Parts: sequence; structure tokens; C-alpha cells
Amino acid sequence: MVCLQDQHDVIERHTQSGLDLLERYVKFVKDRAEVEQNYAKQLRNLSKKYSRRGVKEDQDTKLINQQPFQDVLNELNNYAAHREQLSEIMTVNICVELSRNLQELRQERKNHLCEVKKAQQNLESSFKLLETSKKRFEKEWREAEKANQQTERVQQEVSATKADVEKAKQHAHFRVHLADECKNEYALQLQRYNQEQNNLYHSEIPSVYKKLQEMEERCIKLLADGYVQFSETEKNMLPNINKCLDAIISTGRNINEKQETMALIEQYRSGAVPPADVEFEDYSQTVRAAASDNTVTHLPKVRIKQLFHKKNKCLVCVVLICVCVCVKPPSLEDLSRLPPDQRSRRLQEKINDIQKELQRETEKSEALMKMKGVYEQNSQLGDPSSLQPQIIQIAHNIARLRGELNKYQVHTHTHTHTCIAFTHITILPGCVSPSDNIYECEFDDDFDVDVPIGQCTALYDFDGSSEGAVSMQVGEQLSLMQEDQGDGWVRVQRANGDVGYVPASYIQIM
Repeated sequence: MVCLQDQHDVIERHTQSGLDLLERYVKFVKDRAEVEQNYAKQLRNLSKKYSRRGVKEDQDTKLINQQPFQDVLNELNNYAAHREQLSEIMTVNICVELSRNLQELRQERKNHLCEVKKAQQNLESSFKLLETSKKRFEKEWREAEKANQQTERVQQEVSATKADVEKAKQHAHFRVHLADECKNEYALQLQRYNQEQNNLYHSEIPSVYKKLQEMEERCIKLLADGYVQFSETEKNMLPNINKCLDAIISTGRNINEKQETMALIEQYRSGAVPPADVEFEDYSQTVRAAASDNTVTHLPKVRIKQLFHKKNKCLVCVVLICVCVCVKPPSLEDLSRLPPDQRSRRLQEKINDIQKELQRETEKSEALMKMKGVYEQNSQLGDPSSLQPQIIQIAHNIARLRGELNKYQVHTHTHTHTCIAFTHITILPGCVSPSDNIYECEFDDDFDVDVPIGQCTALYDFDGSSEGAVSMQVGEQLSLMQEDQGDGWVRVQRANGDVGYVPASYIQIM
């Protein structure tokens, strides 16, 4: 029993140490996955830190020498994503699976050790019964011997009667019979104990130890497979990681330094003419030149319309003078810092984008109007009024886009300084009366040719909240300034002079 107990303790400690090692490995993989997760997070923060953001930086990124570095940062993000994927695979395929198997092995080991303990307890109980029956047999046998000795003494006594002898013999016979029964019980218990002991040592315990051995082998196998899976997981991820690294290498090798500089030159080509040569200044002619300059500089401001009125029957000497007047376009974004060529290119890009979006909204509007017409013809297909919110929203979008397009087109025509030719008019004496107010800097409406082409009536209310649109009330009389150009909008003028766009389906042309 002592030898068995010693070996049992060894086996119990060994199997426990194997499970402890498996648990340590699970914790190791968890920490390794956390390292990968933190590494990926730091890589993403690094990429975010050095990425260029903002309008100005986005424009700078279009340069060829800036875009490759942005590509490197993008690949670094992909690299971080693969590292996060590696962390997730380690956690799910290794940690979770091994933790489940570890829990099962712990329970299995506990059950096997309980079987051994229970078998040993049964054997110990059987041994106690054996000892009890042995002691009883020993006691009864001594009593039987005493009874036999007492019978012999009675028989040898002269004074003993026949009845006394017979009584002593019966008592001795009873004790011997009882001792024989205890002997038989002791022999039976001994046989039973030996059988249980042999069964324990030759069957039950070896069977349990065999199960513990198989359990230990599975534990070792799980640990070995965990080592392999740990390495294969990262190894399988290496091709994707290498693709990111190869992409960075390819980015660097595809850079052409000559193409870089030529692209920079092309992007910032201003188109400005170099300054002319400095002319020789003849100071000997300063007096006459100064007199001439003063005549030009201090000209009075003249109302052009009044000078060319039919009532002025006077001879007018006209001298053209070119005066540069800065006409500033509507404020959309600060393009003044760009050279003319770049300014024009940037404005054209904006115009193209707005025209594409306007085309999409126009197609949506046409589709909704067709659907509304179908619903009006057959009410079972749908309610025409349900489309009204969408029609109004798209109408607002189209009006806003038209306004933006108009502003950018104005920018295109006026992004450089516009030279307006004014006339230096010399008036002969007596042609204009002193009371005529001709010295004002303004242009009359005679130069604005925007004539209505018809009249129309508003069928619905329209708030005109979008940029470029004008509001109207149902039943209001409007002047038609421009017909529908195919986009579902017309240009009208209200009685108060407001001009703007309204949906063509919202009016009735008279």
C-alpha cells in the first residue's frame, strides 16, 4: 500500500504539471496576441500622424513626389490590418480551443483520480472487515480451547458427577463449533480481500493509470500542436504581409525623379509673360511729358449715356484710353494665390463636377415627373402627392447647383483683371449746358438687354430657398425670362424685380 501510494502521488503531480504547462502556454499566446494588437494600433496611429489632411494638403498630395509617401502610409495601414488579423486568429484558433480542451482534461483527470481513491477506500474497508473476522476467530478459538481444558479437568476430578462431565462436554462442543464458524468467516473474508486486492492492483488501478496515461498523451499532443499552429498562423499571414512590403518597394522603384520635376513644372506653370525690358527714360523731354500726363490723369468722370443723347448736337472728339478696373468675381474660395493657368484649370474642374451632379439631379427630376404622370393617369399604381416631397427636394438641389454653376462660370470669365475701355471725351464749348450732370461714374440700364419672352402664372407655392431660385405664391403673375432648357427649370421675374429659377411644372405659360 505504501509503494502504491508513493507511485500514485508521483502520477498525480506529473499530470497536474502537464495541465499547468498547457495553461501557461494559453496565457502566453494571449499575451502574444495582445502584443500584435498593440503593434497594429501603434502602426495605425503612426500612419494617421503622417497622413496629409485638409484642402491645401490634399492639393499638395496630388504632386507625384507626395503621392508615393501617401501610398506607403496606406500600405502601412494594410500591414497593420494583417497584424490585427493575426492577433484574432491566435486568440480564436489557439487560445479559445486550448482553453476548452484544458477544461475537459482537468475534469477527466479529476474523475480518474476519484476512481483510484474510491478503489483504495473499498480495499481498506475490506481489510478492516478481514481484521475484525480474524480477531473474532482468534477470540473464539481461545474460548474453545479453554472449554476443552475445562472438560478434561472435570473428567479427571473424582467428585465430578456424570452430569457435570456431560455439561462440560456440551459447552466445549459449542465453543468449538462457534470457533469453527468464525474460522470459516475469517477464511471467506480473507479470500474476498485477496480477490479485491488482486483486482485493484492488477485490473482497476492499471486501467485508471492507463486512462491517465492517454490523457497525458493528449495533453502533450495539444501542446505540441499549439506550438505548430502558433508558427503556422504567422507563417500563413506572411504572404499578405510581404505583399504590403513588396508594394512599398514597388512604390519606391517606380518613382522617376525626372518625371517628378516635370510634373511640378507642369502643375505650377503660370502662363504669365515675363516682364518687358526696362525702357530708356529721356529726362530731356520731362516738361512736355509731364504736361501730357497731367491732362490724362485729371479727367472728369463723364456720364456716357448723356454725351451720346440725341439732343447733344455738338462735335465731340473721342480719344480711347484703356483703364484697368479690377472686377472681383463672387467669393467661393481663395484662388487668387494661384497663377492664371492653374486658376483656370481649377475652376474648370469645379464646373465639370457641378455639371455632372446637375445632370444626375435633372435625370432624377425627369424620372419623378414621368412617374407622377403615370400615377395621375392610374391612381391604383400610386399616389401622385407622395412624390411631391422628393420633387421639391430635387428642385431645391437643381436650383442650388445652377446657382453654384453660374458663380463658377462667372469666375471663369472674370478670374483675371478685366480691362474696360472708357472714352476720354473732349467736349467743345457750348455743346453741353453747365446744368447737365454728366460727371458721374455709372452705367445706365440701356446696356442691360434682358427682356421677358412671355408671361406665366404660378400653379403652386415655391419657397425658393435654394441658391439661384426665387420664391413665388400660387396665382402670382410672373414674367418668363428663359424657357426650360431640358432640366425642368425656367427663369422668371417677379413684379418686385426678383429674378431666379422655379420648377417648370409649377407654372403655366400664358
